[in-house]
Amino acid sequence: MLAEAAFFENYYCQAFPFFGAERRGAPVTAFTRINSKPIRTHTQIYEPDHVVVLDSSLLGVVDVTAGLKRGGVIVINAKEAPKDIRAARIVTVDATAIAMEKLGAPITNTAMLGAFAKAVKLVSLDSIIRVINEHFKGKLAEKNVAVVKEAYDRA
Repeated sequence: MLAEAAFFENYYCQAFPFFGAERRGAPVTAFTRINSKPIRTHTQIYEPDHVVVLDSSLLGVVDVTAGLKRGGVIVINAKEAPKDIRAARIVTVDATAIAMEKLGAPITNTAMLGAFAKAVKLVSLDSIIRVINEHFKGKLAEKNVAVVKEAYDRA
């Protein structure tokens, strides 16, 4: 959805997950490239500009700062910023609480889109909302738009 929002703003983009032999519920890494020029690289990202962490329990398992470029932002689904990460600007949002409040389920993806839009200012909130409305219909779209806006405001 992030790549689609960037596409709406005339960026070149690509998005892809990286799967190993994980079982359902295991941590998964996904990548999104966004650029004003055509993207010719089609590999895993080793030096990210920014990182989004949907589950803060991964912070003790995965080095989310690995390769992070200077000036990068880490957006974390957490009530407060972890004290042991000092390598970047950290933006937190309690995406789980927002999702539970608005959706009735701990599905944090759209909340994290809203938080990322505010933290990084690469894609607009309007483009994120447009993507939400293309992927979801009716009440589900309305609820997810509310999630995105709330996360944007709280980040």
